[in-house]
This record gives sequence, C-alpha cells and structure tokens, in this order.
Amino acid sequence: MRLNKYIASAGVCSRRKADELIANGNVKVNGAVCREMGTQVEEGDAVSVNGKIIEADAAKVYVVVNKPLGYITSMDDDKNRPTVADLVSDIPERLFPVGRLDYNTTGLLIMTNDGDLAYALTHPKHEVSKTYIATVAGVVSNVRLAKLRKGVDIGGFVTSPAKVRVLKQNPRSAVVEISIHEGKNRQVRKMFAAVGNKVQSLERVAIGDIRLGRLLQGHYRKLTRAEIEYLKSL
Repeated sequence: MRLNKYIASAGVCSRRKADELIANGNVKVNGAVCREMGTQVEEGDAVSVNGKIIEADAAKVYVVVNKPLGYITSMDDDKNRPTVADLVSDIPERLFPVGRLDYNTTGLLIMTNDGDLAYALTHPKHEVSKTYIATVAGVVSNVRLAKLRKGVDIGGFVTSPAKVRVLKQNPRSAVVEISIHEGKNRQVRKMFAAVGNKVQSLERVAIGDIRLGRLLQGHYRKLTRAEIEYLKSL
C-alpha cells in the first residue's frame, strides 16, 4: 500500500495532507524518516507520524457538525482559538474536517477519520455541490442573479455557474440560497461582492444530499449508513 494511503487508512488525515506530512519529514518507516511519496508499505513495516506508531484500517467514524461562529476549521490553533476538534472531543477516534468553513461562516461540516473519503469529497473532479444560505446587503436583482448563474470573476478566477435563488427580499437585505461545487477561499462572499452585494451572514446547509436539518450549533450527529454509502457513491 502506498504510504499516503496507509496514513489515510489509519485515520490520521486525508491523502493530500499525508503527502504534506511526508514531504515535511513528519513520517518515519521502520524508524527512518521517509520523504518519498511513492514509498510502498509492506506487512510488518512500522509507520509513525509525529513519533506515534499508526496502523491502517482503523474503525471509521463519520459525523456532521454544525460549526458555530468563531471556530477554526482545524485540529489545533497557535492562537488558542476554539477549533472544530473541540466540538467532537468526546469521540475517542481522532477526526479531521473534510474541507473548510471560514471563521465567520456557520453550518454543516463533515468530520471523519476516513482519509479516502475526505480525499474524494474534496477533489475538484468530483464536483460535489455545497449549498449555503446567505443574508446579503441590498437588493439581489434578476441581473445579479443572472451573473451568478453564469459565473463571475472573483479575482483571477471565474466561477462555474451557480444555482441561486432569492428566498426573501427585504427593503435593505436579501436571503439567498446558493449552491456551488468549487471550494475557493471565501468563494461565496467573493461571488456576491462581485455583483455588488456584501454578505452579512453565511451558513452552509448541505453537502450534496447531506443536510444540516435541525442540528443545533456546536452539536454533532453521526451519519446514517445510507448517508455514508451515498457519500462514498459520489
């Protein structure tokens, strides 16, 4: 088994993150630092990450978290800010987030120790949709909707067409549902800014067919078997 896949199978992180750990010299095979991405791990080899021996095929755990404002989508933070790891601290397995949510964005975040699934869900070629509810300043006109549906330039990158509809138009703000499949940094906020609407609040409510529902902020629930199979089918 390739080294990065072995690390992912042990529930340490995704394969993409495993490549970073390998490149940075955080991984040892049989006591020697290994920086070769393509290294094959054989039965009987001892693999350690940051000094801790790991084993592939750890029990897989999948949860949906409702991330509150002010939480970092990371397992630790050098500024001692709260992280999403704090929200699942009672789960014995070490989970990591699939993708990211901005500090000021709330809502649905999948956390797991299944590195293969995390890799698949975040790989651009799979185009997994992500749906948000945004409260934005001003009027979202039909012209602005048309621009978002066509794709907008957010600074050197033109977005793919988005699915977007106005749920409620108030005199000075609007509530809008928008679905995208890309994951550029602060993409939804930049998209609305590009058409003249500043995002006031943003919540992710779905990834594919996995929905946040009535899950309270700061809480988590385990995915059902059907939800797990659905994600793997993507």
